[in-house]
Amino acid sequence: MLATLRRLAVAGPLTLIFSVACWGQTTAFEGDVKGEDGKPLVKTTVHLDRKDIKGNYKVNTDKKGHYYYGGLPIGTYKIWVEVDGKERDAVDNVKSGLGDAKVISFDLKKSATSAADRQAELQKTIASGGELTKEQTRDMTPEQKAALEKKMKDAAATMAKNKALNDAFNAGKTALDAKQFDVAIENLEKAKAMDPNQNVIWGNLADAYGGAAKTKTGAEQQAMLDKGIESYQKAIELKPDDAAYHNNYALLLAQSKKADQALVELTKAAQLDPPNAGKYYFNGGAVLVNLGQNEPAGAMFKKAIEADATYADAHYQYGIYLIGKSTTTPDGKIVAPEGTKEEFQKYLELKPDGSNAEAAKAMLTSMGETLQTDYSKPGAKKPTTTTKKKP
Repeated sequence: MLATLRRLAVAGPLTLIFSVACWGQTTAFEGDVKGEDGKPLVKTTVHLDRKDIKGNYKVNTDKKGHYYYGGLPIGTYKIWVEVDGKERDAVDNVKSGLGDAKVISFDLKKSATSAADRQAELQKTIASGGELTKEQTRDMTPEQKAALEKKMKDAAATMAKNKALNDAFNAGKTALDAKQFDVAIENLEKAKAMDPNQNVIWGNLADAYGGAAKTKTGAEQQAMLDKGIESYQKAIELKPDDAAYHNNYALLLAQSKKADQALVELTKAAQLDPPNAGKYYFNGGAVLVNLGQNEPAGAMFKKAIEADATYADAHYQYGIYLIGKSTTTPDGKIVAPEGTKEEFQKYLELKPDGSNAEAAKAMLTSMGETLQTDYSKPGAKKPTTTTKKKP
């Protein structure tokens, strides 16, 4: 019994010694820090912030980019690297332990790539309207997380709006291509209401109204033309350098018998798009012909030829303008202004099988001109000719 008591008496102090030793246990961290160039970062501050109980420690790397910090209390730490006053890389929730120093190294090149990947993945999640993962929100404050969730909610709403907009626009464009003008107008008006700042919506809406006008008469036709004109005005306001808008706007103005305004727009189109200036001037001439204004129409056709000498139809129309100024001799011979026959001949050289080819030949015959039998090779040696004179 006495021996047992002695053993117990010895065991008691030993237990007390173990308890005191626990209070004195410490831990250590070490590691290497490399910069984005792969070289060691010297005299760079490494922070060791204890998270379970408040405690902040820091140490600088040596000339080899190595750091060591011993004698730290056991706990959970966030270890991070400071460069130019900013956190550049971090390892969070590191649990320390007894024994050798725990190695936590940093490679800023890899971390930068990893951070970029994480950011890209985050942006992808936001764009797709998906849910954030715990990893993506791990280092966010509640305020940051709330702000990001709001941003994602707004992005999802924008995506839904864009889908509805695209659906309406595509349906309108498909209907317009199929000349289903009422359906086109209905869908393009929806698209316009969703986003009134898209010039392409206004341009297609103008074309839809212009197409619909051709199926109407009277006041109803004019109402469609007016809406088309208004739509083109808005499209041009949003994209003033689009020559096609000015050209098509001019054609609607011409349909509304606003010739002067139409010619202004066609001139703008030619100035904005010099390679196609001939087409715009030709359209101006056509507008004037339809309005019975032959003199200015002739000037326009001449400008079309000056802009594009290969524009066959401009040569033909200018020839028609010139022959309209012909005189007739007492014996019935037609005397056309100088250059008239050359315009019809040029047309036949450029378009020997064109829709106006026979008319051009008839005009030349009426002037007593000799016709070639083959106009298919402009510039080549003329083949055998036949002569046709007006009786």
